[in-house]
Amino acid sequence: MKSKTAQDRRKAPLETPSDLKSNAIKDLTGALNALVADVFALYLKTKNFHWHMSGPHFRDYHLLLDEQSDQIFAMTDPIAERVRKIGGTTLHSIGQIGRLQRILDNDADYVTPRDMLAELREDNKQLTASMREVHDLCDEHGDVATASLIEVWIDETERRTWFLFEAARSGE
Repeated sequence: MKSKTAQDRRKAPLETPSDLKSNAIKDLTGALNALVADVFALYLKTKNFHWHMSGPHFRDYHLLLDEQSDQIFAMTDPIAERVRKIGGTTLHSIGQIGRLQRILDNDADYVTPRDMLAELREDNKQLTASMREVHDLCDEHGDVATASLIEVWIDETERRTWFLFEAARSGE
């Protein structure tokens, strides 16, 4: 009988307890999964540009993008774990990331350093806007813990946007 009980438990759905209503869990899970997909997409694009940086400002830009990619990647686990904490399920695959991401990939063989910085600046601005939308949804459902995390990430993302803007200025 014990074996059957263990087998039944393995097949049982994930039912993390939460005081949020089921519609809140569904809404927040969808929004956070799209957000984590965007964060993964931005992380990989930032790393791509880090790896393919060239030109007279190589070292500065290479280090800037490495630092920024580390910060972006650091957001992924807390977002996914927040989904689980509220009772949802999160991303399972790269394919799911591809279906949910709103940050566009860049598969070009060559991108100028200035265009890299400009594209990442716009992507970070887009991510900030998406996070503000998720924050509004958190407010609507009374999820203060997720809203609190998002506030920090908005600040970090605005800082990345600012650095990318300033790094790309011509200095003239």
